[in-house]
Amino acid sequence: MIFFFRRHWFLLIVFLIFLALVSAIAGSYFFDFSRTRMEWGVTFSSVYAQTELGLDWQAAYLAILDDLQVDNIRLSAYWNQIEAVNGRYDFKDLDWQINEASKRQVKIVLAVGRRLPRWPECHDPEWLKDLKAIDAEEAQLKFVQAVVNRYKDNQQIKYFQVENEPFLSTFGICPPPNRLLLKEEVAQVKKLTAKPILVTDSGELSTWWSISHVGGEILGTTLYRVVYNPQVGYFRWFTPPAFYWLRVQLIKILTPIQKVIVAELQAESWHKPNINLAQMSLADHNLSLSLNQLKENIAFTRRAGFDEAYLWGAEWWYYMKTGKNYPEYWNEAKKLWVK
Repeated sequence: MIFFFRRHWFLLIVFLIFLALVSAIAGSYFFDFSRTRMEWGVTFSSVYAQTELGLDWQAAYLAILDDLQVDNIRLSAYWNQIEAVNGRYDFKDLDWQINEASKRQVKIVLAVGRRLPRWPECHDPEWLKDLKAIDAEEAQLKFVQAVVNRYKDNQQIKYFQVENEPFLSTFGICPPPNRLLLKEEVAQVKKLTAKPILVTDSGELSTWWSISHVGGEILGTTLYRVVYNPQVGYFRWFTPPAFYWLRVQLIKILTPIQKVIVAELQAESWHKPNINLAQMSLADHNLSLSLNQLKENIAFTRRAGFDEAYLWGAEWWYYMKTGKNYPEYWNEAKKLWVK
């Protein structure tokens, strides 16, 4: 399906425009599909916190658990961190993260596979490049099996996420999408655990159709409102909350997907090419994520009818608070958990 849309990209555009128009007519920006109860969480990457932001990642992680007091967190089993040497597993850092969250009764979404959250998307161990494609696939399946077997009995893990936006071929340093391998990964995880399987896709650059037929029960979407493109600069998505609500209803009717959540809600500013977030000024951050924009993104997610959403950028909030003396993002997000 992804290759079909590469060759027929205009169909994707027509489809998205059609949904936007229908949702605008049906609900415009004023319909409110908010649920009576909503679960919030964050995504955390120890690699991103340490290498990109220069943080003590353990201190940042504990602050997220104890100061923000989150009750849901999405973690990643990075292949290059766990199996740096072929056949030798080192789960020390991930064990620590899962144990600390479990001690506090925090629910965990654990992402497994080759392509996981944060750049470069595919976190390959160095030895992988020396393998033939078929051998690399076998190694990938073996790694996923090892991770799931280690954590499948942990009561705090609510979902296993298999890969991250695997059909978004325009972003990341990764091999071409492999639908058959993805389906095999999902099937393998299903054999190992009864926990629900989460699969993810872009909320702005995909129809969700292909990802909805790989075997997962839950679909995780991105939700971005202000983004950056080198050709046009910063721009705002025009779609109203009803656009997402209608897509969710259609995908649940037409596909095996049982539930749709926001796996990546924009709560971190969008950096320009070759500029690290740590190098940007507050004025630059405000171009895509001012404090008011953060509030708007949270409110938009509620009105779109989602009942579960994971904010993207908790490590950055901590960096802005401790490194830039700007705790406003941190304090605003904290209101979701600390009443």
